Amino acid sequence: MTFSIVARCERTGMFGVAVSSSSPAVAARCAYAQAGTGAVASQNVTDPTLGLRALDLMARGASALEAVAILKRTNANMEFRQLLAVGADGVSAIHSGTKALGIWAEARGANVACGGNLLANSNVPQAMVDFFVASEGELGDRLIGAMRAALKAGGEAGPVRSAGLKLVLEVSWPVADLRCDWSEDCPIEQLATLWEIYKPQLDAYVTRAMNPSGAPSYGVPGDE
Repeated sequence: MTFSIVARCERTGMFGVAVSSSSPAVAARCAYAQAGTGAVASQNVTDPTLGLRALDLMARGASALEAVAILKRTNANMEFRQLLAVGADGVSAIHSGTKALGIWAEARGANVACGGNLLANSNVPQAMVDFFVASEGELGDRLIGAMRAALKAGGEAGPVRSAGLKLVLEVSWPVADLRCDWSEDCPIEQLATLWEIYKPQLDAYVTRAMNPSGAPSYGVPGDE
């Protein structure tokens, strides 16, 4: 009931996660990222602690491959879980348990990992990787494009209802954390619209946090 992408921008070091599902508020449970460390998606009968633990292991020096291997070895019920991770070296890792739901699949490339369950077909994750590897530009744009590529390749077996995008770079909080928690229309397109609104303001919000006196105006009535 979920497909996702975790990725690293080789140019900037930014990490990001994009995810969509037929379930509500999927990004609240499945998307994890830490600046300088990596990005993780924990899905399929989701255990949110896996995302947090994977980031902690990578922050302590484990590669994505090592972090996923440790979690497979030390966590119960991993046969129900799907876990995607990418680390600071651009190496990615995926675990898909034997009890993943419906048609499930996974695909990896340099700086990217994609996976899904209850898919319309097994080609969806590879279509996402292919788009990401072939694309250039801002990481948020590439992640949105990969989600659109997933839909074009078939997406889920049923309609998706929620989607989210998380980006991290340099600071301790997400520089973008955008969500469509439920929609009867396409949540990925709603997320894409939200990203286009937010993208030009992303740097300004970081500046306001770090250096308010040097921040641009807020652009609202009464602001001078």
